[in-house]
Amino acid sequence: MEPQVLHDAEHRRFYCEVDGFECFMTYEILEDGVVDFDHTFTPPDIRGRGFAGAVVAKAFEYAREAGWKVVPGCSYVHSWVLRNPDYFPLLFDKKDGGSYNMRCKIGRE
Repeated sequence: MEPQVLHDAEHRRFYCEVDGFECFMTYEILEDGVVDFDHTFTPPDIRGRGFAGAVVAKAFEYAREAGWKVVPGCSYVHSWVLRNPDYFPLLFDKKDGGSYNMRCKIGRE
């Protein structure tokens, strides 16, 4: 079952509802065009079914369309992007000319 993932720009989060539970990822805008995907949460009752991954994937697709660079500040987002290297070009790096250091190394030299 692929959940419908929605973007709540006002509250800076992506989310889906499944079986009465909400899975979400929040983000913070660091500077123009740079966002920190800083927190994910999946209720225990629906964990292990791929919903967090679906939410993060939708957020990365939105980032691609919006032209954002992403800081994977959340440990889940970090591990997810390591398994999905097609999204490496969206990762923010100090080499991109910004002022924020990545909180964790993503295998980029």
